[in-house]
Amino acid sequence: MTKLTPKQQAFCDYYIQTANATEAAVKAGYSKKTAKEVGYENLTKPHLKKYIEERNKELESERIANMKEVKEFWTETMRNEHLEQKDRLKASEFIAKANGAFIDKIEHSGGVNHSLDLSGFSAEELRKLAKLNE
Repeated sequence: MTKLTPKQQAFCDYYIQTANATEAAVKAGYSKKTAKEVGYENLTKPHLKKYIEERNKELESERIANMKEVKEFWTETMRNEHLEQKDRLKASEFIAKANGAFIDKIEHSGGVNHSLDLSGFSAEELRKLAKLNE
C-alpha cells in the first residue's frame, strides 16, 4: 500500500470526521483557495480512498456492539439485584428472544400465489405430497 504523507493522512482523518472534503483539506493545512479542488482530487486517489474505507471499518467495529457484547450486557442487567424487577425481566426476555426461545405469531390475510398447477392431483395424492414435505 502506498504510504500517505502526513498532510494526506490528516486530510483523510478530518474527512472521516466531517464528511466534507473542502473542510477536511483546510483543516489538514491545504490552501483555502484550492481546498475544494484538492479535497475532490484527494477523494479520487485510490490509496486515500482505501485508507478512508479501512479506517471507517475499524471505527464502525469499535462503535457498534456485537451480539456477544449485547448478550453480556443483558445478562449483567438480568443478574443485577439492585435494578427493578421489571428491568431484569425485560433483559431476560431479550436474551430469550435472541436465543430463539419465542416464535412470533404472524397472521397472513392475503392469498398465496404459486406457479404449480395442482388441479390434476386427487386429494389422496396431495396428502401424500404434503407428508413427503414434512
